[in-house]
Amino acid sequence: MKAASSTAVSLPEAMRATVLTGHGGIDKLVFRDDYPTPAPVEGEVLVRVGACGMNNTDINTRTGWYDTIVESAVSEELGLQGRTDGAASSWNSSTVAFPRIQGAAVVGHIAAVGPGADATRIGERVIVDPSVRDTALPLHAQLVQYLGSERDGGFADYVTVPEANAHRIDSPLSDAELATFPCSYDTAEEMLQRARLAKGETIVITGAAGGVGTALIQLAGLRGARVVAIAGAAKEERLRSLGADEFVARENEDVQREIERIIGERGAHVAADVVGGQMFDVLLKVLARGGRYTTAGAIAGPVTRIDLRDLIYKDLEMHGITNPTAATFARLVDLIQAGRLQPLLEEAFPLEELAQGQARLLKRTHIGKLVVTT
Repeated sequence: MKAASSTAVSLPEAMRATVLTGHGGIDKLVFRDDYPTPAPVEGEVLVRVGACGMNNTDINTRTGWYDTIVESAVSEELGLQGRTDGAASSWNSSTVAFPRIQGAAVVGHIAAVGPGADATRIGERVIVDPSVRDTALPLHAQLVQYLGSERDGGFADYVTVPEANAHRIDSPLSDAELATFPCSYDTAEEMLQRARLAKGETIVITGAAGGVGTALIQLAGLRGARVVAIAGAAKEERLRSLGADEFVARENEDVQREIERIIGERGAHVAADVVGGQMFDVLLKVLARGGRYTTAGAIAGPVTRIDLRDLIYKDLEMHGITNPTAATFARLVDLIQAGRLQPLLEEAFPLEELAQGQARLLKRTHIGKLVVTT
């Protein structure tokens, strides 16, 4: 039974949504115009979605890539066709309930509130923190639900979220531009926060042309760090214009040697990695003694090798990032409102063309973010 809600306008009983019907290929995404409009329960608000950013986590969940049985990269073929071995799970090894509306990076306006939520917020423009937390748990274990995974997300006309997750946003940027920030930028900010990147330090960033990578370039630049970006050769000019001080083409025959040519042996204080695969070993080699490795992705493959002598005898730190804190997201909102971050909106797709948007995302030819608009 739906919970009673307070609203300034009459809400439709049904809405448009692109629904994930099960683990598998891109055909599992089904557009509907008769999906029940959700109602906010105790402490929740209902957001009328203006735009929702696409992220790798959408594809990872759909294909079942998070399952530990998977050892391959997130290839275009895997993303389009899905897996054939039958096993599947979410980022936290739980089973995703279907049908599920995906989409973590929501921007819109509060249309209604549930019991206990502030009715004066109706009409407020918000950007949504996608991490639903249990604050009784340890700080870096508080994430219990993620928008678009354990609960419905923003690839729809409406979505419900806890009131605390809906942050008021005052910005001249469009909804589509603002939707480039959640998920990617809060992940990147958490990576740098945990690694304690400081002014004057050198950071090496893999996957630098993607959503998290471009966020890392900007956020590292704000910290006054020297940025070494690794990406496809064709993307050098745009990444340098974004703030990369140095560039290494991933097609280089010896990426490690090229990094060392630029910054010297063991010249990196921090390595920020969303690629994994063979790059993992390279990054540990180029880190200085006392260096910090931070990761939030493995698009080139989750299974890799490690020479423990690098970890041990260089006294390295390693940080895995899944749970950006609430303070990190609040800090991101402040940076956006201060105009200190540049939205990198590559292309916007209407809600009914989400599948085409994911196919575009899988080609990895873009720089920045793809979004869905409603």
